[in-house]
Amino acid sequence: MNQIQKITSLVQELNEHRNAYYNLNSPTITDKEYDQLFDELQQLETETGFILSNSPTQTVGYYPVSSLSKVQHPIPLLSLDKTKQVTEITALLARNPALLMLKLDGLTTKLVYEDGHLIQASTRGNGEIGEEITHTLPAYQNVPLSIPYRKRLVITGESYIHINDFERLKETLTDSNGKKFRNARNLVSGTVRSLNPEICAKRCVYFSPFNVLEGLDESPYSDSRQMRLSLLKELGFDTCPYISIEGSSPTEELVATSIDMLVTEASRRHVPIDGIVAVFDSFSYSKSCGKTGHHYKDGLAYKFEDEQYETILREIEWTPTRFGEIAPVGVFDTVEIDGCEVSRASLHNLSFIKNLELVPGCRVLISKRNMIIPHIEENLDRGRYQDIVPPHCPCCQSATRIKRRKTSDGRIVETVHCDNPLCDSQILRKFEHFVGKKAMDIEGLSLATLERFLELGYLNSFQDLYHLDQYREDILALDGFGEKSYERLWSAITRSRETDFVHFLVAMDIPMVGRTKSRILNNVFSGNLNDFEAAAVGSYDFTALEDFGETLNHNIHTWFSNEENLCLWKELQKELTFKSKEEHIMREVKENPFMGCTVVATGKLTHFTRDGINTKILELGGKPGSSVTKKTDYLICGEKAGSKLKKAQELNIPVLTEEQFLEMIA
Repeated sequence: MNQIQKITSLVQELNEHRNAYYNLNSPTITDKEYDQLFDELQQLETETGFILSNSPTQTVGYYPVSSLSKVQHPIPLLSLDKTKQVTEITALLARNPALLMLKLDGLTTKLVYEDGHLIQASTRGNGEIGEEITHTLPAYQNVPLSIPYRKRLVITGESYIHINDFERLKETLTDSNGKKFRNARNLVSGTVRSLNPEICAKRCVYFSPFNVLEGLDESPYSDSRQMRLSLLKELGFDTCPYISIEGSSPTEELVATSIDMLVTEASRRHVPIDGIVAVFDSFSYSKSCGKTGHHYKDGLAYKFEDEQYETILREIEWTPTRFGEIAPVGVFDTVEIDGCEVSRASLHNLSFIKNLELVPGCRVLISKRNMIIPHIEENLDRGRYQDIVPPHCPCCQSATRIKRRKTSDGRIVETVHCDNPLCDSQILRKFEHFVGKKAMDIEGLSLATLERFLELGYLNSFQDLYHLDQYREDILALDGFGEKSYERLWSAITRSRETDFVHFLVAMDIPMVGRTKSRILNNVFSGNLNDFEAAAVGSYDFTALEDFGETLNHNIHTWFSNEENLCLWKELQKELTFKSKEEHIMREVKENPFMGCTVVATGKLTHFTRDGINTKILELGGKPGSSVTKKTDYLICGEKAGSKLKKAQELNIPVLTEEQFLEMIA
């Protein structure tokens, strides 16, 4: 046993004796024996410079802070991309030697050591900026406050509470809302970020490092993640458990077996986990993999399959949308999933209900897909299905009808519709869309506020929004409204009077004409609403535009053939001032390789959202496409590109990385 191991052993032994003496009132050794062990520990700490946070020699107390200061992370603490497929993990491991490591379920934490002393601890935060929690580190159970390494050392790891400790603590602890903590992750997050470290001292918080950002680079094996983790262990850190995968072509069976071994180890140690991490061993190879704005590309997080919870479906609610489709939502007995109470999930359409044979009263299995979206996975009581289509709209009581449409993969999907254009729910949802950020962008008009204004008769048409000032005194008298809130609302309405072709067209809500199609039309018609109107009222063939099919062409002409729509189109423009296309784009299109070209983007991009890349293509004078055809000039390819990349290769269409695209437009 080396000196650091001896110190760790003595700390554990002395703490057990202290607990027996102070808490159990049942001493296990004499005071003289305790003092001898204490002196031995103190001597070893002096010789090695290694001191644990829970050492009996550290009895100076804890120092609270008044607030948590912000900490900038020079090296971003990004996450990893996620998968639920062992095949994807296996493919990653085949590229280079790697480590399979427990994905601890806690709070990612960074520690900084200078001259052998802990000088700063911080949370991950958003990856760029975290919060300083140095004051709580002395209250951890296993963090070295002093180490026998004198150079700068920066490590990242996970702060967590063991499962058995959490089960004991949760019976007596409540959160800021007075409710019991639902999982160990929430408890540790609140604990280490508390202003008083004495709270942390009572909650058995541990830390396990999983990466070295700076330091331990003196040895000939400094490029090895595994070697640096081994050196951390020698320095007294309780490193995160891992398995090294070194073969050039590991099998799925080997990977699955290794994952099972790690899960078993987590269970044995009572540590909370929510998956397994696969990450390359070589730091230099990891760096060559690059990163996105969200995650590093040198690894993958293997997430366990979504857990399913049994409950009882109590009701199916039907709500009309702005286009008249009546959307079903399942209401079931509340279940707790990943610390959240869930009692509702979308049932999508009538076909989904029929396929699962859902009726109120049946037992169902619920999951949170990708830990985000509640979803009904299965019906455990099939065979009881009966027609549950509402005969009347739940809002306006008009008769309903069933529509059938064919999906791109050939399936027939049935939906329930209300065809009453005066249905209050449809009208409310249309107003909600009109004031939304992608449309007229009027802040402060929530769904509840719109509903009140409609009920009170303040709104009958979109134009009425721009004359709400005539109801100023009435609005000020409403609950929740005061002088300031009214002025904020009226200022937002006034600001929205200055708009552009794209926002106005989105606000008109022509079926299938969203932001991307509106931007294309803005480009084609040079931001001129009159020219677009003439084309839509006339016989212009919109299918000549990239990605404008027969259905979309029909939707545009049909919308403009409706007198009420045409009247709205003309009258609403009288309330508004329109920026020119040049003002909207903010610059002239300069000569570039993409002018006049059809460009398709696929996969996950680092610098652009899907709307963002389409906007950039339009600004360059190009045409953003959604599918690869012979007319496609370029394919911009991000991560996880699928069939579009294969199609482009078959057609010999130039394929660009995002970096190549940026270089070409620089």
